[in-house]
Amino acid sequence: MNLQTEFRNAMAQLGSAVSVITTDGPAGKFGFTASAVCSVTDTPPTLLVCMNRNSYAHGHFCDNGVLCVNVLCGDHQQLSGVFANAGLRSEERFAHASWQVMSTGAPALISAAASLDCRIVDCHEVGSHSVFYCRVEAIRVSGQPRGLVWFNRRYHCLGDDAVLTVQS
Repeated sequence: MNLQTEFRNAMAQLGSAVSVITTDGPAGKFGFTASAVCSVTDTPPTLLVCMNRNSYAHGHFCDNGVLCVNVLCGDHQQLSGVFANAGLRSEERFAHASWQVMSTGAPALISAAASLDCRIVDCHEVGSHSVFYCRVEAIRVSGQPRGLVWFNRRYHCLGDDAVLTVQS
């Protein structure tokens, strides 16, 4: 087994929240599913979001300079799949849910557990990906008690009672 395969297998054991990352602006409205999102600092509130540079939407995110991290709830598995489906056009993806606009103009998922509306303030290229550093400008938290996580190459629902249940 090569190092890349071993790395992917090891990373499958690192559970991650699932988010739909969206943008809108002069380059158009686009979105993708991501699990490579994490906080950097709370002063100022900053996230990092990793995106494959070969993604159909990569240039649009760079050109718009804004994004919204929409943290998915336990019942959003289908929506995650929609935004991961490279065969769908952008308008088809956004038709599967209801959206609102926050301060940057990036689409915020109304039913998200949380939406963090951001400006991309820096970007580093590492291997096949861009690492966007995103300054948070607005936040909406729903209080939804169940989150969607990706672990061992499957979706799981994490509940408010801290019991992990596999979603089929």
